[in-house]
Amino acid sequence: MTTNLPTRVRFAPSPTGKLHVGNVRTALMNVLHARSTDGVFILRIDDTDVARGTQENEDAIRDDLTWLGLHWQETFSQSQRFKIYDEAAEKLKEAGLLYPAYDTAEELDRQRKLQGVQGKPPIYDRRALDLTDDQKAAYEAEGRKPHWRFKLSGNSVSWVDMVRGEQSIETSSISDPVLIRGDGSYLYTLPSVVDDIDAKISHVIRGEDHVTNSGAQIEIFRALGGSEPTFAHTPLLVDKDGGKLSKRLDSLSMRQLREEGYEPMAILSLLAKIGTSDPVEERMTIKALASEFSFSKIGRAPARFDDVELRALNAKILHETPYSGVKDRLDALGVHGGEEFWLAIRDNVEVVDDAAGWNAALYAPMAGVIDADDKSFCATAAELLGDDTDWSELVRKLKDNTDRKGKGLFMPLRKALTGRNNGPQMGPLLTLMGAETARARLRGETA
Repeated sequence: MTTNLPTRVRFAPSPTGKLHVGNVRTALMNVLHARSTDGVFILRIDDTDVARGTQENEDAIRDDLTWLGLHWQETFSQSQRFKIYDEAAEKLKEAGLLYPAYDTAEELDRQRKLQGVQGKPPIYDRRALDLTDDQKAAYEAEGRKPHWRFKLSGNSVSWVDMVRGEQSIETSSISDPVLIRGDGSYLYTLPSVVDDIDAKISHVIRGEDHVTNSGAQIEIFRALGGSEPTFAHTPLLVDKDGGKLSKRLDSLSMRQLREEGYEPMAILSLLAKIGTSDPVEERMTIKALASEFSFSKIGRAPARFDDVELRALNAKILHETPYSGVKDRLDALGVHGGEEFWLAIRDNVEVVDDAAGWNAALYAPMAGVIDADDKSFCATAAELLGDDTDWSELVRKLKDNTDRKGKGLFMPLRKALTGRNNGPQMGPLLTLMGAETARARLRGETA
């Protein structure tokens, strides 16, 4: 296990799809650990699957990470390193640890079914190790191409996981992993180990679905002469009811959440805190999240992702966001009123787009919404409203000149002026609206 080395972590997405909340949580854990230990965060693009990976997806991944503020200090792509992987594979072959297997998918399926009938675990039986040169040549003559399996030791592999504690995998209980497909392409395992060695990765932080893989990977690290990193396997995300998120990953992609108006720090705050002993609260910076981060706070239960919780965090963050943080987006929405408008309404928005609705409520032509029982009262308010649009003074005058008070006084005014039953404090709204518009709406006229 790697110890006393500078922290170097990596996030390794494959450009075969969109970046979603599960990916981002893994990236975030790596960033927070790097930030909290003055370490280095590396972005590795796992693009060995040239058939499915696209440059468009890679560009989107980089764009999404940048939008979130998850900036990397180093980056590289696996597609530029095939020669290095070939050299590692040759080293394993020469050591007798990477062997060719000619089994077809159908033969392997029959083997698993037979093992099931016999009550045996579905583990590859290593029949390929007994093939003679003549048998291999016969398979080759049939047109079969071998896939290459790593020969596990059969021993117990142990490590101390930063989330799960003491872990042990009996390699005799798992199949020798395939590292190279029959078409010569690499699966994830070998390139990942080679890259971790070359990049001097100190910690591998990933989901707990990789726990079993770690046993085989540790043996490959050792076979290649490298030191295995420290592992941290975090519980997977589930929905608020404990169900799988897999069916919703498209709707939980960064691109989709971005289009729906979510703030980066709302997403990061939620993903950093769920599944930990910390309360789920908004944080305005990644630095603040990093200062509170610790693997000891991460529980063993699945982390529950709740859209309602995300929206609440988003609202809280916007309530603290200065005008400078939203100006460009408000301009793009055609919102006017400047900083005074934003400060007046920000406590009543959940996403920035909500500001457009309040802008229309103040400035778009609208007839005052007045119930029949309130027409006389609102007309009186129009007469009493001064040009200084002082809300407190208007309320004082109305109390003195009518029998209205409390909700019976405030609600009719709010409805007449904004068309809504609730919202921001009326004082700033009245000032922004102006006396002329306000009087017209209080008289039930369009203004």
